[in-house]
Amino acid sequence: MPTISERDLAATLDHAILKPELTRTQVDAELDIAAQWRVFSVCVRPSDIAHAVERLDGTGVAVGTVIGFPHGTTSTAAKVAEVRQARADGASEFDMVVNIAALRSGFDDLVVDDIRAVVEAAEGSIVKVILETSLLDDEQIARGSRLTEAGGADFVKTSTGFAGGGATVPHVRLMRENVGPSVQVKASGGVRSFADAVAMLEAGATRLGTSGSATILGEARRLEAGGEATGAVDESSY
Repeated sequence: MPTISERDLAATLDHAILKPELTRTQVDAELDIAAQWRVFSVCVRPSDIAHAVERLDGTGVAVGTVIGFPHGTTSTAAKVAEVRQARADGASEFDMVVNIAALRSGFDDLVVDDIRAVVEAAEGSIVKVILETSLLDDEQIARGSRLTEAGGADFVKTSTGFAGGGATVPHVRLMRENVGPSVQVKASGGVRSFADAVAMLEAGATRLGTSGSATILGEARRLEAGGEATGAVDESSY
């Protein structure tokens, strides 16, 4: 018996459609998967926002995008401009990459100011801050989580999926322990199976970023029907 239903699990998923090489035909196929499985949202490349909003109209699937992706080292002004354009195109959630170098350097004020500027530009829309945990030690992850909260963001998130590594249970727990109840945790990078998803949720995540939504939810459906998970792995990098 599954520990979470297919429907409840789908409500935690941000279906990632971010690989730079994806053609429009491939993007459309992924958008259709998101609609078919009724995930919470898609996270698309900024240039795909308007198309995704149009294609998903009426499905109930929200459209989010990435800001300062994937390295986080664009200027704050550039990140703010990205958010404003993305809002104009119809995005309702924003996954920004923290200024990784500033975080590693101990420039906490710069990190907070960068986050706060994006939050203000989002004008009440959800902002998630990607720490890129594979490039940080535990102290930096804990501090980055606290700085995310100080900047007013809604989520702290593990990874882009483009820097090696990905979400781990210890890192999700560490992030959860270092933010208050008003800040949620998103696990992304390497979440490819039902077991992965459950482990991250049990560690304290409330949202999961994955390009393996069909695999994960297919396993959940089989388990709900009394079958067994196949253990199949989606080979996507996110």
